[in-house]
Amino acid sequence: MMTKKLLLIGGGGHCKSVLDSLLAGNGFSEIGIIDLPENVGQEIFGSFVIGDDDDLQELFASGYKNAFVTVGSVGDPSIRIGLFRVLEAIGFQIPNIIDPSAVVSRHVVMDKGIFVGKNAVVNAGSTIGRGAIINTRSVVEHDCVVGAFVHLAPGSILGGNVRVGENTHVGMGSIVKQQITIGSNAIIGMGSVVLDNIVENTVSYGNPCKVVRER
Repeated sequence: MMTKKLLLIGGGGHCKSVLDSLLAGNGFSEIGIIDLPENVGQEIFGSFVIGDDDDLQELFASGYKNAFVTVGSVGDPSIRIGLFRVLEAIGFQIPNIIDPSAVVSRHVVMDKGIFVGKNAVVNAGSTIGRGAIINTRSVVEHDCVVGAFVHLAPGSILGGNVRVGENTHVGMGSIVKQQITIGSNAIIGMGSVVLDNIVENTVSYGNPCKVVRER
């Protein structure tokens, strides 16, 4: 019987969240972690740091065919994007990881490398782009479009028909009114109430949420 091995790329706090979801129910027989060289040998929830970025090609050849980026992001997903491209270039399969407590409609279109955390909800008709993080208790209502490498931080809520451009960060506890568009490469500060469209490449926050500067 073939084993199904998975590498988690990044051993910090986001890795703990993803690994905890995997341990609650997953189809992988072995999970290894990639982190800094000085952390090789350390244990996280029963899984071990088995190498660093320079070992990825060798580990792929040894039977690790699946990998998932567990480096988090707050406002700048560039490291996540770079790691994602490295994994694709080597040939890794990049799965979606969905916590068993999350509710994801069967009528959702999902790309790859997406994490859906504890008690999150993704409702019918929505589309989630590659590498997105739908974090703890966040809600994506019906017919939303969440772009690639978006991070919906814990407790954030998107009303129906919201569009969030790629690489955007929606802060903890933020609420986005239905039919709003948030541009790419934007940051929405935590606790914001978004009542109007937000243009790309901006930092915004408040109730109501307003653009405070360009990025």
